Amino acid sequence: MKTQIIEELGQGDILLPALVAEGLAANDRIKVRMSALQAAAHHARVPDRPASDLGIESQAASIAPAAIATLIGGAHMIGQDRLAAPNLAKLMKEIQDDAATMIRAVDAGAPDDGKKANARLDAIRGAGLLDAVSEIDISRIARLTGVAETAGDSLHRLVMDLHKQLNGLAASCSEEALDGAHVFGLHAEDRAAVAAFMKGLNATRGLKFNHPGLDTMATRAGGRLLIQNDIGTTDAHVVVIAVKKNAITVTYTDVHLARAKFFISLFDKFEATWSGLDRHTAAGLGEDNSFYLVTGQYQTDHAADRNEFLAAVGAALVFLIDWNKARKLLRTWVAKDDAARILEWAARHRIGHRGFLELGGNELLGSAVRNAAPARIGFGERLDQALGRSAAIDFLKAALRASTEALLSGRSVRTVRDQIEADLVRHLERVDGALLASVLRQTGLAHDLVTAITRHIAALSAGQPADGKPLAQRCAAIERKADRIALESRKEVDRLDARPVIGQLIDRVEEAIDELEQAAFVASLLPERTDPALLAALAELCVVAVTAAEVAASGVAAAMDVPEGRRIDSEDALAAVTRLIDAEHAADTKERATTTLVFRGGFDVATSLSVIELARAIERATDRFAAFGHLLRRHIMIDLAA
Repeated sequence: MKTQIIEELGQGDILLPALVAEGLAANDRIKVRMSALQAAAHHARVPDRPASDLGIESQAASIAPAAIATLIGGAHMIGQDRLAAPNLAKLMKEIQDDAATMIRAVDAGAPDDGKKANARLDAIRGAGLLDAVSEIDISRIARLTGVAETAGDSLHRLVMDLHKQLNGLAASCSEEALDGAHVFGLHAEDRAAVAAFMKGLNATRGLKFNHPGLDTMATRAGGRLLIQNDIGTTDAHVVVIAVKKNAITVTYTDVHLARAKFFISLFDKFEATWSGLDRHTAAGLGEDNSFYLVTGQYQTDHAADRNEFLAAVGAALVFLIDWNKARKLLRTWVAKDDAARILEWAARHRIGHRGFLELGGNELLGSAVRNAAPARIGFGERLDQALGRSAAIDFLKAALRASTEALLSGRSVRTVRDQIEADLVRHLERVDGALLASVLRQTGLAHDLVTAITRHIAALSAGQPADGKPLAQRCAAIERKADRIALESRKEVDRLDARPVIGQLIDRVEEAIDELEQAAFVASLLPERTDPALLAALAELCVVAVTAAEVAASGVAAAMDVPEGRRIDSEDALAAVTRLIDAEHAADTKERATTTLVFRGGFDVATSLSVIELARAIERATDRFAAFGHLLRRHIMIDLAA
C-alpha cells in the first residue's frame, strides 16, 4: 500500500531500488516454482523413484520447503497426459505474481522494456498457459519451462530476459549506507542534505523503542534528490522529500486528518508554506479507501537553513508512530483537544509517547488510580474531572516523561509505576491544597469584617462621626462574596470527591462570617454617644476576634504545606489550633465582662441591647473559629499519617 501511494503521488523514482530488489527476489522464487513443476511432472511419470528435493533452493528463495515437497510428492498422472498435484492452482497463481513483480521493477527503470515484457506475459496468459487450475497438461509444463529457440516464446525465456534487465538496473542502483540511510546514485551535493535529515532522524529514533519503522531511502532522480521514509507500519503513512538546491518539497500522506495537522504544527518556527489537507482515495485502503495529502514548500537562500529544516523533518517522524493510538488512550483521561496538546508538548520536548505505550499506557494509569486513589477517582472517570484540567494535563505529561526516561535508562517497570502513583498522590494533595486556598480566602474575608467593626468602634470611642449605614452595606457585600466562594468550593469538594473535612472547614468559616456580618449590622446601630467603658470592652473583644481570624488564616496556610513533608509547617498549623481554642476562651471572658457592664450600668434599652447582641455575635464567631481549629487539626493529622 505504501508503494501504491508513493506511485500515485508521482514520486515512483524513489521506489526503483526497492522494486529492483523485489524483482530479483521474485526471480529466485519463480525459478524454484518452475523447477517444482518440472519435478512434479517427473515424479508423476516415475512414481517409484524418489522425488526431487528442492528444500535448500526453497529456503534460499524464502519459500516454505514443506509446501514444495508436498506438491512434488503428491503429484500423479490423470490418464496419459494430465498431471494433478496438491496446491497446484496456488503455485500457478504465485508464478504469475512473481513474473508481474519482475516486470513491474523493469517498467519502473526502463519503461520501454517493461511495456514489451508485459505484452509477452499477456500473450502467455492469453494462451491459457498460466491458468490457476488443479490439473495441467504435461505439454503445458514443457511450454512454460522450455527455452529452445524453435519452441517460440516461453515463460522461462521471459524470466531469463527480465533477470538480465534487472541486473542492469541493479548496477545503476548500487546501494550505499549514509548515516543509516540506504542511498542510491547520489551526487556529491546531495550528501549534506541526506546527512542533515538523518541527523534529525537519529536524534529521536531511539524514542520508537521496539516499534518497527523509520527506514530511509534516498536517490537522485529527475534532477533532484528524493528522500523517502516509511515512518511506521500504517497504510498510506508516507513522507517523500524532494530537494533541489535549497528548495524543499515535503509530500506527506496520512489516513488520520488529526495526525496530519499535528505533523504540520511541528514546523511552525519555519516559514514553510503548506497546502490544504486534500482527501484522496486508494483501493484497498481501510474502510473508505481514503487518505489525506499535504504538501509543504520551504525555500531558503542558505544551505544551513535548508539542512536545519531537513533535520527538523527527520526528528519529527518518530512522534507520528502510534500517534493516533496514544491520542485515543489519552482521550479517556482528558478532553480530546487536550490529548492532542499533550502529544504536541511531548514531541516538542523530545519525550514522545512510544515509551508510555511500551510500558502499558492505559494499564499504567489505571494501576496508579487503583493503588493511589481508588476512593477519589471512580471507574471510567476522567482525570480532568478528578484533578482539574490543568493538574490532569501536568500529571499526564509527567507520566509520559517518566515512561520515556525509564526505558532510556533501563529502569524497571515497577519503578515507573511507583513514580507515577506517587505523582498522582501529589496532584491529589494539590487539589486539596487548592480547596484549602479557597478556605484561606474565606478567612481573609472574615478578617476584613472584624477589622471593619473594630474601626467603627474606634471611631465612636474617639468621638468622630461614624455613620453605621456604610458599615452595614460594606459588610453585607463581603458576606455575599464569601457565600459565593463557599458555594463554589462545596461544588468542587463534591466534584473532586475531596476529604469531607475540607467541606466542614468551609462550613465553619462561613458560619463565622455570618456571625461577623450580623455583628457588623448591630454595630451600625450603636448609639453615637455609647458609654466609653462599653466601647472599650467591645474593642477588647474585637481584638480577640481579629486575632482568631489571623490565626485561622496562618493555620490554613501552614496546613497547605504539610503534604510536602515540611515538619515546621505541621508544627505551625497545630500551634494555630491551640491558639484558636485559647482565643475562644478569651472571647468568652470578654463577652461576659461586657455583659456584666451592661447589667450593672443602668444604660438605656437601645444601648444595652445593641452592646449585648454585638458582644454575643462576636463571641459566637470565635466559637466557630475554635470548631474550625478542631477540624483543621483532624485534616493535618490525616496528612501526617499519610
